[in-house]
Amino acid sequence: MWADSLLVIERAHLLRFMVWGGASLLLGATLFLALRARREHSSFLSWFALMTASWGAVDLGLALWAMSTLALRDLAGATRLDRFLWLNIGLDAGYVMVGFTLLVVGWRLARRAGAMGAGIAIIVQGAALTGLDLALAMQISR
Repeated sequence: MWADSLLVIERAHLLRFMVWGGASLLLGATLFLALRARREHSSFLSWFALMTASWGAVDLGLALWAMSTLALRDLAGATRLDRFLWLNIGLDAGYVMVGFTLLVVGWRLARRAGAMGAGIAIIVQGAALTGLDLALAMQISR
């Protein structure tokens, strides 16, 4: 793969990452503010909204930072990107498992709706990030 092709693919990935982060931030913040405005208390929805907005803010910030540092890569740089990407895919799968653990503990052991909401939000974020990163990995490996 040529360096300019890799740059285009990487830029498109970061744009998708920014869209996901921005949408998560917007959705989570809107849901949280709507709950507060209606003076409704739902521990499940509040924690889901907070986790979604928090992950969205982090995702958006990371994507903006990475976009500002984009440059053409040589073979060593492309190899580092590939290895970093597979590390992230492993971490993303770990996020899903952490979310699943929170969901199960909140449901079966503690009967905590907040833990369940946070767990589901983490599962959604981890699954989405896994999908985004796997899509980039497949494009790079062609």
